[in-house]
Amino acid sequence: MRIIDQRALPEAEITRDLESAESVADAIRTLQVRGAPLIGIAAAMGLVAAMRDDRALARATFLGRLNQRATLLGAARPTAVNLRWALERMLTTAAATAGEGSNLWERLHVEATSIWEEDRAMCRRIGEYGLSILSDGANVLTHCNTGALATGGIGTALAPIYLAHEQGRRLHVYIDETRPLLQGSRLTAWELMHAGIACTLITDATAASLMRQAKVDTVLVGADRICANGDFANKIGTYGLAVLARHHGVPFYCAAPWSTVDASLAEGDLIPIEQRAPSEVTAMAGRPIAPDGAAALNPAFDVTPSRYVTAFITDRGIVQPPFRS
Repeated sequence: MRIIDQRALPEAEITRDLESAESVADAIRTLQVRGAPLIGIAAAMGLVAAMRDDRALARATFLGRLNQRATLLGAARPTAVNLRWALERMLTTAAATAGEGSNLWERLHVEATSIWEEDRAMCRRIGEYGLSILSDGANVLTHCNTGALATGGIGTALAPIYLAHEQGRRLHVYIDETRPLLQGSRLTAWELMHAGIACTLITDATAASLMRQAKVDTVLVGADRICANGDFANKIGTYGLAVLARHHGVPFYCAAPWSTVDASLAEGDLIPIEQRAPSEVTAMAGRPIAPDGAAALNPAFDVTPSRYVTAFITDRGIVQPPFRS
């Protein structure tokens, strides 16, 4: 499986070839591959790559190793539901396929490809549904990265922006830098500038001032897990944007595929929140930006209550909670 190592962007575009479940799990854990839809795709393809040399195995042995590797991949990151969804789909496919290891592997290859192709189509549908919220001349604020680098297609929350640009609508995008790992400045700015879409990078703390000056017409963010009641987890800082948007009367939309809905969780307090290394906060690009030994809190995500969300833009349309699978 060949990936772009997103840690190197925008300075360099580095590709890596991954052939084992361990290497794919490490790529997901260390954010070489990131974005809820994309890590699901990567996990599915990672299973295919990891099982390639096991095609000659008997059925029972093949399935045993497949389950072990799926467990390894599933533990790489806990918050995004797409990772678990894709792995469960692959395991279900294998269990329902007749024959020995070679037959199972071929079927898994087809299923992983289908997951990728479905994601591309899903992104397009989200973009088409989301066009209705973007008027000509709109100023849109985004957080983190929700484009082609986070999905198998043109993105989730960036998809309506890409399609509006294709149609010739004049848009301007404010990009939150997204501390501490700067997915906004490193990835979203890189994407939008390559696409020729007008954009301005801001520090996360600037969003409040822009809304106060009525310079933001719409906030558009993604999601890593959406609960049955509409509470959702997304990159840390999303909750604050939602509160600001409500205070200033700015519409706040969440764009995500239906596979991100986890109807088994009633509310957001039940979502497991990944806690990452303090060093991501106390250093930047390997250079210390805090005193040696300083304590730091580094949750990767926060939870936004559904009452702050104007609507959810999904591949099934623009919808409101409650949600069912």
